[in-house]
Amino acid sequence: MSRIRGKNTGIEMTLRKALCAHGVKARHNSKYIFGHPDLSWKGLKVVVFCDSEFWHGYHFEKQQSQIHSHQEYWIPKIEHNIARDKEVNEELSKEGYAILRFWGQEIEKDTDGCVQKILDVLSAKGYPVH
Repeated sequence: MSRIRGKNTGIEMTLRKALCAHGVKARHNSKYIFGHPDLSWKGLKVVVFCDSEFWHGYHFEKQQSQIHSHQEYWIPKIEHNIARDKEVNEELSKEGYAILRFWGQEIEKDTDGCVQKILDVLSAKGYPVH
């Protein structure tokens, strides 16, 4: 568990590097925005979360049966993460944020598509996208 990072994960770094290639800079893991989004543009009210499949419960109903060790720990932990993600989305929506969530496999397989979605939202909010 001590080796598991919450910041600067591989999927987050992949997305950040791709955005940087487009000249787009963002704040990382802002403690000033509820939920500490992976990437944020506070003035524009845009946040991005990079969610790994295991920790955030991708198809959890199906994946739950594949957890064989320490089920009494992992199942409630992942369920709590899912509930927290929902709470973060609700709170940020109330505050007027545009929320983008990408699964790790989505970032890895279609980085350009994820970047384009972010660029589209930023552009709509007035960010000068090249």
